[in-house]
Amino acid sequence: MTIESLSRAVNTQPFKPFAFCLADGRTLAVPHPEFLAFNPKGRTAVVMDERDGYEVVDLLLVVSLSFEGQQASAGGGTDAPAKS
Repeated sequence: MTIESLSRAVNTQPFKPFAFCLADGRTLAVPHPEFLAFNPKGRTAVVMDERDGYEVVDLLLVVSLSFEGQQASAGGGTDAPAKS
């Protein structure tokens, strides 16, 4: 996953909730942009959950993003749903 791909997903208007699909099989939900923090020049992201917990994620371990049941590839495919 690249920072540019993540930025496109987060900045899609209107925002569409998505989840990180990690190399170890876990998924991390991002229900709203405020649940995610990342450095635009870095390779890590922090995903917060609704129970005040968080995960620090190495973006190299994100294999895809899942948008409401649809998966988008992390490598060169469309990383955000098309706008209507």
